[in-house]
Amino acid sequence: MKESMITDRRRFLSRMSTLAGTAMVAPTWAFSGAPVSGNRKKVAFLGTEVREHSHAQHFLDRLTLGYGWRGSWQAPRVDVASVYLDQFPESDLGRGRVKRHGLNLYPSIKEALTLGTGKLAVDGVVIIAEHGDYPRNEQGQKRYPRYQWFKECVKVFEESGRSVPVFNDKHLSTNWKECEEMVADSRRLGFAFFAGSSLPVTRRMPAIDMPHNTPLKESVAVAYGGVDSYDIHALETAQCMSERRRGGEVGIRSVHALRGASMWKKLAGEDRETTRKLMVSALTRSHNLPVEGGYYTDRITFDWARKVFPDAIAYFIEHRDGFRTTMFLVSIRDFNYAGMRSDNGEIISCQMYLPMPGHGSTTADFFHPLTRHIENTVITGKVPYPVERTLLTSGMTLAGVESLHKGQTLIETPEMDVRYSVGPESTFWRD
Repeated sequence: MKESMITDRRRFLSRMSTLAGTAMVAPTWAFSGAPVSGNRKKVAFLGTEVREHSHAQHFLDRLTLGYGWRGSWQAPRVDVASVYLDQFPESDLGRGRVKRHGLNLYPSIKEALTLGTGKLAVDGVVIIAEHGDYPRNEQGQKRYPRYQWFKECVKVFEESGRSVPVFNDKHLSTNWKECEEMVADSRRLGFAFFAGSSLPVTRRMPAIDMPHNTPLKESVAVAYGGVDSYDIHALETAQCMSERRRGGEVGIRSVHALRGASMWKKLAGEDRETTRKLMVSALTRSHNLPVEGGYYTDRITFDWARKVFPDAIAYFIEHRDGFRTTMFLVSIRDFNYAGMRSDNGEIISCQMYLPMPGHGSTTADFFHPLTRHIENTVITGKVPYPVERTLLTSGMTLAGVESLHKGQTLIETPEMDVRYSVGPESTFWRD
């Protein structure tokens, strides 16, 4: 090997070693898009548990180490000033993360928000109350402490005479009145309240928006996962498209959850032709259709779906303006949307890309865009979309769970008179 080649190789290895050493120490990297101002916002991070692949692990890592953004690595644009963790399982990673990054772990939410001073001392709050050992209610829902933690934050805001932006992961609560109260508190105290799923802001294939003010007839989401866990993701997949319809969102009238044979019977009805077409269209966007058991075909049809997914669950949702949303949970591994225009029958469809973790943390990039929007909310004090969306999808989830719990009965929802609209500029998922 020539001497010049050996020298170049040594220089390369030396440079890589230096970069690797820096990465082990720092949340102060000078990567593409790194902040240049010294006036950085501080956030309090509240998590139920930090273990491998828990939501708290994903968000804490991205807020301290950075995340992938537009083809390069983005250093954190805010500082994690305090951490509160509720539980420390045997597989706990939280204490190690706190030590590694020189973070401050506090024993209570109030102390995390006040940094031990007694008065609000941070610029934003991140609530990641997902995963952990918590009791279940009579309907089988885990009572994660999202509402309780939010109310503790509100109390600190009131005592301090000021408030800051709050992010709440996934649905608001397992109780409708609590959900309403959380939104009302944010309005009363005038702080930006950002909530919901990673699905609306992840990549789309193809990269489309529902055209603003579209005369839309129905939305369908075909996804996977469990009731009161992944249903909220599927509902937000549909709602972020449906809310752009002509007239905006006006609330929902009822939710009817069905599974298995009962679901397929309803779906086969004469009044469900559009739903069937949209289900098939959404399935054609999937990259994970089953092929075992001889069920694979080169043509996806309703009869094929009924044969392959006999135990599917659906939420049939009637909106107050006659619009329909139908959500299906089946045994695929992605989230797919289809909606039909009422004027010309055109179907608009896409997959909302959700690569699951499991092959290293870099594959879980659906958390990257949501982290970006959390930072934006703290930095600007503005939310990417109205919190009413997640209020309504939380209500859809609650009514769906109740419907199944009560023997698959239809649940009337007069209380879910949630009206809101978004503007034509609301292409937040590409920001």
